[in-house]
Amino acid sequence: MKKKILLPIFATFMIFSGVGTGSNTVQASSVSELTATASKYIGVPYVYGGTTASGLDCSGFTKLVFSQLGHDLSRTAAAQYKQGKAISKSDLQPGDLVFFNTSGGVSHVGISLGGNKFIHAGTSTGVTESSLTSSYWGKRYVGAKRVASFGESEKVVAAASSIEKEEVKNSAIDFTVYASRGEVAIQLAETLGLDTSDTNSSFTDIKSSSKYAGATTALYKLGIFTGDENGKFNAGSPLTRAQMAKVLVKAFDLTMSTDNLKFTDVPASHWAHDDISILASNGITVGKGDGTFGTNDNVMLKHLTAFINRLQ
Repeated sequence: MKKKILLPIFATFMIFSGVGTGSNTVQASSVSELTATASKYIGVPYVYGGTTASGLDCSGFTKLVFSQLGHDLSRTAAAQYKQGKAISKSDLQPGDLVFFNTSGGVSHVGISLGGNKFIHAGTSTGVTESSLTSSYWGKRYVGAKRVASFGESEKVVAAASSIEKEEVKNSAIDFTVYASRGEVAIQLAETLGLDTSDTNSSFTDIKSSSKYAGATTALYKLGIFTGDENGKFNAGSPLTRAQMAKVLVKAFDLTMSTDNLKFTDVPASHWAHDDISILASNGITVGKGDGTFGTNDNVMLKHLTAFINRLQ
């Protein structure tokens, strides 16, 4: 019965991620949450190679902020520059990554706060706000990339094959809304038949009156969902395919069957390698059709809901 439930759930990943060409930008948290998350590190000293609140370098800072908002970035500024969609300077929005040439090539990255402001970990200042029009940063600006879209009502359409779009159309599913951690928690708790009467959440940002309290508490007790380094659940943030792989393996107690399917974007060193391999070995996913798994693509709520409902 577990496999019967799980197959349709994970089949949704194949729809929103798309087959063939095209890229998708994900809907993440609100601009206010982005600003609050990034700004809480103002004053943290610059430490080369730093990735924690005790010390951060530029890409360590952007990676840390985005991870807390549910999105996985590569480790270096140069690698982050290869992610997302190129954005012109005149079209910058809060949350866009802005890049600079400070020592040859793309060597520095920050996060746009809108207008000409951006926040970053500077070598001499630590985490601080700066201006793109300053004499220093203005002449070193290289470009910008959008890896997530921030805003309560923003909707971004992901790429998909014509067959997949037709399935969405026939199912009357809103193709543009991505799943939040909170909504996925509710869906999983219902599917697993968990007792959600205990609303005394262990997460610092989930009040007992929250609609997510019961589901998140039940899933936390089973170790399916855990909080970030600050004990927050971040109910409004989305889940990537890699994150969902870990959740599903834990929720349905899956184990390795045969390890014969590899993905070019999931090296053995990737934090979700084992979970993704378990899903593939059980025939639950075959990737995106181009040899990749799409670790950074995000889960779509209406697809998840629709497939679960078909089993009820």
